Amino acid sequence: MRAAVLTGPGAVEVADDWPEPACGPDDVLVAVRAVGVCGSDLTVVDGRREVPGLPWPIGHEAIGDIVAVGARVPPGRVGERIAVEPNFPCLHCPACLGGRTAVCPRRRILGINEPGALRDRLAVPARFAWPAPAGLADEDLVCVEPLAVALAALARAGVRAGERCLVVGAGSQGLLVCLALRALGAVPFVVEPHEGRLATAISLGAAAVPTHQHFSVIFETSGAPPALETAVEHAAPDGRIVLIGQSTVPARLSTFAVVQRRLSLLGCLIYDHPADFAAAIARAGELRPGRILRGRFPLTRVAEAFAQARALPGKTWITLEESR
Repeated sequence: MRAAVLTGPGAVEVADDWPEPACGPDDVLVAVRAVGVCGSDLTVVDGRREVPGLPWPIGHEAIGDIVAVGARVPPGRVGERIAVEPNFPCLHCPACLGGRTAVCPRRRILGINEPGALRDRLAVPARFAWPAPAGLADEDLVCVEPLAVALAALARAGVRAGERCLVVGAGSQGLLVCLALRALGAVPFVVEPHEGRLATAISLGAAAVPTHQHFSVIFETSGAPPALETAVEHAAPDGRIVLIGQSTVPARLSTFAVVQRRLSLLGCLIYDHPADFAAAIARAGELRPGRILRGRFPLTRVAEAFAQARALPGKTWITLEESR
């Protein structure tokens, strides 16, 4: 079986003899169709996020077809086209029992502390394999997982129709936030130094931020430390700054500005199982998140895909079927 593996910082290659996954009694075996590339994958590839060992299978935003099921899974699920929810909370700790699965201390994450999804076949717990709605294109299905992140952030921020919102960063997550804001009836503006990403956001209905404008809600999606200063600068009194992007590098923050303008900072970590992922897959046909896809690569060009993902506007994805 082929798998895309990290062999060292910045080094990604295809292993042709990776072991086949074991399908447990509550699992489904998935023939992977495609995997999206996101910022957390790039931190792993760069060596900025530690993994259990090398070589390490990477990737987590997977879609595919169920080809076998475990003993306790209904056999009728064979043949389903699915999206994988790649965060597996324990479902037993106080956080999970309180509906806050995103902060489960025992959460298993494909590509981070669990072997990743960018391989020919993958075994996942059946409850985290979501059937695709009829007629939903693979392009939209592969974007469901990051769409769940965007929708959960909007809900946490309490965004209302008609509200003017600023999105700091027009990478793939920022683009999905823009799409979700427009679908809600909010008005998205964007600030982004990369001309191609800014143009992509504008093509999807966002507007470039006017000089010295202030906003009631700001979504910081890039994780770049200076972006927090940009978010505070543009926050209106009583504004909410929603932090989606992450960095271990400290960012400067003026507590004077936060206090004087009564700003709120909200950390948004992924989504909660099962409701948030269910909502994302149900709305994917309406929102058409596949519109953010730009770079498409076969598995045989996986190293190039990860290298290009940093420079290409829009989202990069890797397909496996055509290179089998």
